[in-house]
Amino acid sequence: MKVSPRFLSAQARLGLFYVVSYLGTGVSLPYIATYFRSRGLSGAEIGAVLAVPLLARPFLGPGLAVWADGFTLRRTPLALLALGAAAGYLAMAFASGFWGLLACWLVGMTCLTTLTPLIDVITLRRSRLDGFNYGVPRGAGSAAFIVANLAMGAILAVMAPSVIAAWITAAAIGVALVSVLVLPPDRVLEVGVAKLGRAERWKGLGGLLRDRTFVLAVITAGLIQGAHAFYYGFSALLWRKQGVPDPMIGVLWGVGVAVEVGFMWFAEPWRRKMGPEKLLVLGGGAALLRWTAYAFAPPLWLLFPLQALHALTFAASFMASLRLIERLAPPQSASAAQAINSALSAGFMLGVGTLASGPLFDAFGTRGYLAMAAMGGLGLIGAITLLRRTR
Repeated sequence: MKVSPRFLSAQARLGLFYVVSYLGTGVSLPYIATYFRSRGLSGAEIGAVLAVPLLARPFLGPGLAVWADGFTLRRTPLALLALGAAAGYLAMAFASGFWGLLACWLVGMTCLTTLTPLIDVITLRRSRLDGFNYGVPRGAGSAAFIVANLAMGAILAVMAPSVIAAWITAAAIGVALVSVLVLPPDRVLEVGVAKLGRAERWKGLGGLLRDRTFVLAVITAGLIQGAHAFYYGFSALLWRKQGVPDPMIGVLWGVGVAVEVGFMWFAEPWRRKMGPEKLLVLGGGAALLRWTAYAFAPPLWLLFPLQALHALTFAASFMASLRLIERLAPPQSASAAQAINSALSAGFMLGVGTLASGPLFDAFGTRGYLAMAAMGGLGLIGAITLLRRTR
């Protein structure tokens, strides 16, 4: 019996969106470097291809968020962006050379990464109105990440890396379908509230950038999140070089995401008690420890507890930044505020780290993680400053 989406709760609908989205991310994030390597790119070229969309995100992401706020329903731009991502990924199969792959990846990633802050705005609002934990639907996406990650690790043992591009294209198409058919019809503005013109929406964006506490929070979260760049781009290649088989690489990534899911699903009371500022301090300290340890190529048994620190380096700092930005931004600028946060943390800072990661990988191997430890240390300093300022 087919169940109509109208009988699903908002939490279930949003969870399905995250699941389908992260079925694609669970493959693209750990394995796209493997795909580009199979297409003949060097480590420096891979780093550049991965970095360009991230570096462009601070300029494109907020602009796309302002564009998205011009629609009546929040799900409409989500569907359009997902289709744009699918087109970019599909075109990679027909592109040739560094510049062709770069152009396709730029289109695909720019569209896909803009989805995250837009869906987060819906989920945060719905979690307040309907009384559910934001981490439950978001954690469902992370669980899907694990499934996709493990599945692709096994698939790559018997199939060529071209399957990676096919998988993420199909996932993007799935996101577009879920956006249109399943997501709740949340409005950008409440009924009776006059729609802001484009000039007013851009003015609200400028106001956010003049708020020093907002900017400090965004930069701090960006440093901690950006410190994952070397890990995201080259951990699979480095572990394979150390003799870790592909299925075990998938398991290691799965462990990191599993603790992320556990943190989001079960740590809500503790998170609220700690507060976002203290969570950022924990995230910065964990990043300094984790990436320093990775720089010395720890043995397989030690990688598992280090991967468990992902609950702090990613999940804690991510959740803290969402709550901080939501608290600091006015409702009419919610999309733009989360887009700025995402553009810095999962965009510019991650892009700078990724751009540096290619040459670091080629020249220093695992020692490249030390640069990420330095970013985490700067994030720790910013988090302590933010904690003192808010007190």
